[in-house]
Amino acid sequence: MNSRITEQLRNMELQKKIVSAAEAASWIEDGMTLGLSGFTRAGDAKAVPMALVDKAKDGPFKVNVYTGASLGSDIDKLMAEAGIIHKRLPFQADSSMRRKINEQELLFTDQHLSHVAEMVRSEVLNPIDFAIIEAVAITEEGEIIPSTSVGNSTIFLEKANSVIIELNLAQPAALEGMHDIYEPGEQGKRLPIALTSVDGHIGSTGMKVDLEKIKGIVLTNDLDSPSTIVPPDEDTATMANHLIEFLREEIRAGRLTNQLAPLQSGIGSVANAVLHGLLDSEFEELEVYSEVLQDAVFDLLDSGKVRFASGCSITLSQEKMQTVFPKLDQYKDQLVLRPQEISNHPEVIRRLGLISINTALEADIYGNVNSTHVCGTKMMNGIGGSGDFARNSRLAIFVTKSVAKNGDISSIVPFVSHVDHTEHDVDVLVTEQGYADLRGLAPVERARLIIENCMHPLYKEQMTAYFEEALARGGQTPHVLEKAFSWHLSYAETGTMLQSEPASLRK
Repeated sequence: MNSRITEQLRNMELQKKIVSAAEAASWIEDGMTLGLSGFTRAGDAKAVPMALVDKAKDGPFKVNVYTGASLGSDIDKLMAEAGIIHKRLPFQADSSMRRKINEQELLFTDQHLSHVAEMVRSEVLNPIDFAIIEAVAITEEGEIIPSTSVGNSTIFLEKANSVIIELNLAQPAALEGMHDIYEPGEQGKRLPIALTSVDGHIGSTGMKVDLEKIKGIVLTNDLDSPSTIVPPDEDTATMANHLIEFLREEIRAGRLTNQLAPLQSGIGSVANAVLHGLLDSEFEELEVYSEVLQDAVFDLLDSGKVRFASGCSITLSQEKMQTVFPKLDQYKDQLVLRPQEISNHPEVIRRLGLISINTALEADIYGNVNSTHVCGTKMMNGIGGSGDFARNSRLAIFVTKSVAKNGDISSIVPFVSHVDHTEHDVDVLVTEQGYADLRGLAPVERARLIIENCMHPLYKEQMTAYFEEALARGGQTPHVLEKAFSWHLSYAETGTMLQSEPASLRK
């Protein structure tokens, strides 16, 4: 056994349990439920899921797959295409899996990310037969050191009947010591979560597990998949400027200082780009308390804008992985990775007073937000952690471009086709057109502000006509019910939500 393996697998008894991925996969039977490590393409189990895809060639079988969030290495894609998934939760971001979900070939349970561990703990979900967890090391005492994410690994290890550890020799050894593993305990018997600052540590650096449950150790040597974010563009830069102007107004009003408040940014290109816009701002000594630490967070750390970042996973582009991971030990005093039920916990989010920035697919004129379903029925990725943060943050900000599909879709509609975040949980809406501060406003006030500040000029006249007709019918939240989804219907029938060319744009 080479020295690298013994450095990372330091428990002598567990060294006897090294097996191949194919052997580990042979233990998994039709109908089982698997708890896989991984959160937004980071720290995911890689070899055993791939071996399961190969196993499907020998005969059909299906398993339930629980994770932290989305998986990398095309695992979701390959498992979906191999037809081996019966049910998947709580979040995914793969086009092949999305297609299978929307064609009703596999079941998908969309859940708040902070809720999954609670449901596993309370045994509401199917019992977990195997936890398959990626680790960067296993200590002499048998503690599992996670790699680039923690996700739901802690609760999976605790509740699974059996455990398979993927010891990844490619992941940076400097990750050891960066984790803060805290188990809140059973509901009704737990103590307050004593996390009172972004840089606080309240747990251990490794995950505990009953060593008798560990059935096998699989050695792997593959880095995470790069994130799929794209660089900022003109629209996202403009959105960042609008957001920065809103924050300046909060400072002028005395509600914030130049240090702002701890920041959370959801996964994805738009939220990452908006956060990236803070690089050239006057804000300083910033803190990040989020679920995913993306490229922008490391740019902000390197620039000195951010002094500390807490997350659940590190998810980077290919270029950023090549610059960050070789010098990861330099960030040890600036980073911590936590289980997702802690990174996303309402108690902690409310206590720290976060500013949350998440992405909307569409919003309506009253401030309701759809994060998950295209035209109300087609699942995209899932609600993820946006609901955890939006409901409990000091400021819940949603960002979206005002139009999509070259203007054929308006992201501001009369009534969202699926509600993930009600008007009660949305404080600020930002598009490249401007921002609307919705706090303390009645529905008709919100509608006027969103139409004026956030809508694309192509659709402003059309929406104004809808709103005026709705106002004539009265009500606290006026609607023309027979026309509330007419924009979505128009898109389905004609390929555009634009029902006629606005007079203001006619020649």
